[in-house]
Amino acid sequence: MLTLLLLDAGRPVSVRRLLDGLYGAEPPAGAVAALQSQISRLRRRLAPHTGIDAVPAGYTLAVDPDAVDAHCFARLAAEGRTALAAGDHPRAAALLRDALALWRGPALPDLPDAHADRARLEELRRTAVPDRIEAELGSGRGPELVAELRALLRRHPLDERLYGQLMRALHAAGRPAEALAVYEEARRTLAGELGADPSPELSALHLHLLRDGAGAPARPRLPAQLTRFVGREAELSRIDRALADSRLVTLTGPGGVGKTRLALEAARTRAGTPPDVCLVELAPLADGARIPYAVLAALGVRDGFRSPATDALDRLLAVLADREVLVVLDNCEHLVDAAARTVALLLGACPGVRVLATSRESLGITGELLVPVPPLPEEPAVRLLRDRARAVRPDFDDHARVPEICRALDGLPLAIELAAARLRTLSVDELADRLHDRFRVLARGDRAKAPRHRTLRAVVEWSWELLDAEERDLASRLTVFAGGATLDAVAAVCGMPYPEDPLASLVEKSFLEVSDGRYRMLETIRAFAAESLTDRAHPLPPETASPTDSPNPIPPAATSPT
Repeated sequence: MLTLLLLDAGRPVSVRRLLDGLYGAEPPAGAVAALQSQISRLRRRLAPHTGIDAVPAGYTLAVDPDAVDAHCFARLAAEGRTALAAGDHPRAAALLRDALALWRGPALPDLPDAHADRARLEELRRTAVPDRIEAELGSGRGPELVAELRALLRRHPLDERLYGQLMRALHAAGRPAEALAVYEEARRTLAGELGADPSPELSALHLHLLRDGAGAPARPRLPAQLTRFVGREAELSRIDRALADSRLVTLTGPGGVGKTRLALEAARTRAGTPPDVCLVELAPLADGARIPYAVLAALGVRDGFRSPATDALDRLLAVLADREVLVVLDNCEHLVDAAARTVALLLGACPGVRVLATSRESLGITGELLVPVPPLPEEPAVRLLRDRARAVRPDFDDHARVPEICRALDGLPLAIELAAARLRTLSVDELADRLHDRFRVLARGDRAKAPRHRTLRAVVEWSWELLDAEERDLASRLTVFAGGATLDAVAAVCGMPYPEDPLASLVEKSFLEVSDGRYRMLETIRAFAAESLTDRAHPLPPETASPTDSPNPIPPAATSPT
């Protein structure tokens, strides 16, 4: 009965609990009277050191819980875990050593039926031992722990945390080969006993030790750029502020507007905050399930690529759990749903991770901060064309029609760079006069780039293919408006009484711009959509025909009735 009262020292213990502890589920007749008698005898035995108070709920042993080793152990263990979580390893180690020193034999040997209390205390003890070892490892005492950890593993051969701690202790002792061998031992044991693979955490530790032993670079690197970065000072400042305020920033804009280069420059200027930056190129991927593999590869994690996609995602979360990394996720638009799911999991599980994404539409998840990337204004567009033109014609000088070329190409950096490359064989006048057929003139691009990013037509066509049939149909019809149009004009001329949804979708996918209530296409996109309409020979309905009431398809150069 004293033990039962001590388990709740200083708190009321009900009569029912005392009866159950003394007699089991079926107490004998007169058990309550017998309990009162035993309480009286126990009071006399304990006097004058402490007393037992009768309370409405039962009885209370008037003693400080810290006078009972079970309670003192639980308190010290909890304080040790708190210190460990705060990174105060020496204090955590001292507290946990003091806690474990209170144990002398098994828990509650005089209460053979107190299964729940015994299990609780034994579980606290089982957790406190590896917590103490973790604190010792953090204090630099790894080499001293090897023998103890091996003994613990003999008693608990399925405890992955102990395997990981032994690997770290051996590595700290300068025995890396033995540390790697422990992982193989864990893998074989888990497979043989449970039919399971090591956890992502243990696999990540194994990978870390492998990379450390091989002298692999600890930080991924951004690709070096071969050309000067022109303009975008305002956008760089805005992205820097956005990344300081949000863990997910998405650069949106039409193809060819320079989102990738801007993201790389923004990441480069933030190098060191966080310390690691890596580029993940999604353009080559056709399956969203491969995104975790692409991120692992960008981080330099190469092994385990035969595992299922769920394992790859678990491994990725384990690798990034304690790291500070800025992940540049480039070209998300064709895998936007899968990219959104992966990013949401990363940000939720890895507090040190930030994501800078580029896409022609937003990822659409909570916490995302959008930075629209507009075409270049005329002055930086002219500087870009001059800079790139001098790369192919060192003697290139200014020309009065250079601003005209930049305006005709909507200030799109990709189009301007392609145009500058053509100045190797064309004069400025010849180039300017041929831009009415821009897709044929700008058909030679960087051979090192993926085909879909190599020419102006390929870039716009890539975006076009991501539209559904209704969006393509409306985009084709919108080519009638050379200078943009209001919602009412779109509804009247395009034969769509309620065009709001497809219009909003085209805006979200960077096919349209909207400003002051007017919807407008970049001339490059309009030319492609008009060309598609002509190819399909798809006239407007008679009641909403072109301004001349002609039943023929809208020509690329059609003008707005508004």
